[in-house]
Amino acid sequence: MIVVEGLWKSYGDRSVLERLNLTIREGEFVTLVGASGCGKTTFLRILLGDERPTKGRLTLDGRPLRPEPGPDRGVVFQRYSVFPHLTVLQNAMLGLEFQSGGPLGRLRGRAWQEARARASALLAEVGLAHVADAWPSALSGGMQQRLALAQALVLEPRLLLLDEPFGALDPGIRIDMHQLISKLWHATGMTVVMVTHDLGEAFKLGTRVLTFDKVRHDRQAPERYGATITYDLRGRARPLLPA
Repeated sequence: MIVVEGLWKSYGDRSVLERLNLTIREGEFVTLVGASGCGKTTFLRILLGDERPTKGRLTLDGRPLRPEPGPDRGVVFQRYSVFPHLTVLQNAMLGLEFQSGGPLGRLRGRAWQEARARASALLAEVGLAHVADAWPSALSGGMQQRLALAQALVLEPRLLLLDEPFGALDPGIRIDMHQLISKLWHATGMTVVMVTHDLGEAFKLGTRVLTFDKVRHDRQAPERYGATITYDLRGRARPLLPA
């Protein structure tokens, strides 16, 4: 599904990533680990289309990845990306409105009813049907992150990108979120790429664990070299979909 060949990313004289070569098959759950500042989030933003590589090639289904975010790629960040002036249901419907609502981003009539039904079903899937009419400020951190997941999934993306999505949650809530994301991954068959600093979380959720690190160093110019993938390890040995 995704092929990365000789990818580099630099900002002026500062190199962040270098010599990345990677193939991700459709339906994999890939987790990225490594020290802070080693380029994991930068790589995720390149996959999203929010950043462009300095050089190298990145393809999706054999075609160059579009250089801007699109409905085929959903993303959830560590900080909750929900809109406080919209209800839970309105937040979940937002992607559908932006995609099909015309220049003003508004759906009407049957299209609005279908979007509402689709968003409501997704809220039920993530356990938020009972708070559909509430404001995000009334939700706990875990519930807000469930809503962010619903936002990302409402357009049924093929690729879901997660940037430390559970890092700010309490341990008990993180376990619940692990179960939820695993359930959604099994149900949809989508490809997932997740950044995490928790090695246990990486192996628990991922079918593959990629370690990012610098292999070249220059004491006189510490930002001269970027990180690359130093280990490609097998995570959990589970089938894509339950039997």
